Amino acid sequence: MFPIRDTIPSHSPPLMTWALIGANCAVFLFELALPPEQLQAMFYWFGIVPARYTHPEWAMILGLPVDNYWPFLTCLFLHGGWLHLISNMWALWIFGDNVEDRMGPWRFLIFYLLCGVIAGIVHWATNLDSTVPTVGASGAIAGVMGAYLLLYPRAHIITLIPLFFYPLFVALPAATFILIWFFSQLFSGVAALLGPEQVGGVAWWAHIGGFIAGMILCKPFLDPNRRQHFYKDEFAFENAWDVALDEPKEKLKGDS
Repeated sequence: MFPIRDTIPSHSPPLMTWALIGANCAVFLFELALPPEQLQAMFYWFGIVPARYTHPEWAMILGLPVDNYWPFLTCLFLHGGWLHLISNMWALWIFGDNVEDRMGPWRFLIFYLLCGVIAGIVHWATNLDSTVPTVGASGAIAGVMGAYLLLYPRAHIITLIPLFFYPLFVALPAATFILIWFFSQLFSGVAALLGPEQVGGVAWWAHIGGFIAGMILCKPFLDPNRRQHFYKDEFAFENAWDVALDEPKEKLKGDS
């Protein structure tokens, strides 16, 4: 499944979401300018390498400081390739604006970073011996998706489901789309733990940890001065297409 867009408009410009996307893209452009050796060193210094903290003697041999915990934050702005960057920023674009709408820009920034840090800690705890650097904003974005699930469970996500060579577009309730995504991460995470080695690959448990953190932290970070607006596509499946096709906003159901 590939999300195309959601059907909940923002009431204010998502300035922090745009800023985060811009920061990630700027760092990635800097990565592209580095030679391979320097880029690998950058990932080891600023990405999360679990063995760096579990086996400090190994880290010292490589010259990595074991008392530096900034990688749990800096890894959120590094990406391993174009597909990695685009998929993460696309998800942040779809889900971030509405969550920021309810939190405000600065609350949203702290929420985003905190979810990302927690995701990194969970990744370390479930991959203690991994010597592979982990980078990416996925854990923080998973937290945003967890908050979106609580705030807009009846919204709809216009989703592309490719059937062989036929593109099928479906308006899925947000709760359905996000829960399918979460349980796919959970299944893959459990399978990874049962595998022969817990190194490399996708940081499934970072996604799971970030998602759960987002659900737990969502309510405390909501701005009490920002009301939630309800739209008719949240109550009827067929209305999702009206909003997706830019139906006039006068037809929105109203506020609560």
